Amino acid sequence: MNSNNFLAGLGGALVLTILNESLKNINHNMPRINLVGEEAVYKAAQFLGYEIEDEHILTGSTLVGDIVSNATYYSLISGEGKELWAKAVSSGLLAGYGVVNLPDKIELDDTPVAKNLTTKALTIGYYLAGALATATILQFLEKRNL
Repeated sequence: MNSNNFLAGLGGALVLTILNESLKNINHNMPRINLVGEEAVYKAAQFLGYEIEDEHILTGSTLVGDIVSNATYYSLISGEGKELWAKAVSSGLLAGYGVVNLPDKIELDDTPVAKNLTTKALTIGYYLAGALATATILQFLEKRNL
């Protein structure tokens, strides 16, 4: 992986995060990806013997963890032409599908991302948008030889 891949992946992760954070309170059908992440961070901290009592610390650490993990995932998108776009689409759909279907399998509440068909579709769409943003940024960086 080169620096362009990570920068593009970071851009895609930021698109995903901005979508979730800016739209999450529009109505009850909107995904709340952040809540699944907060529950995961809280339970992991408890498992390690830590109590997170400050909501701001939980929210902030989850936000940073989400951006870093999503940037790392999106940075795996590579290729040229149709291959790049095929990888972006498949990566975005796969990530979204995982976020919708895995939480309950690992004892997390999936309601914030899978409460109904609209929420599921939007969740998958957010991850797809992040992946497509990654491909767009990567293509731009590669054309500019940055």
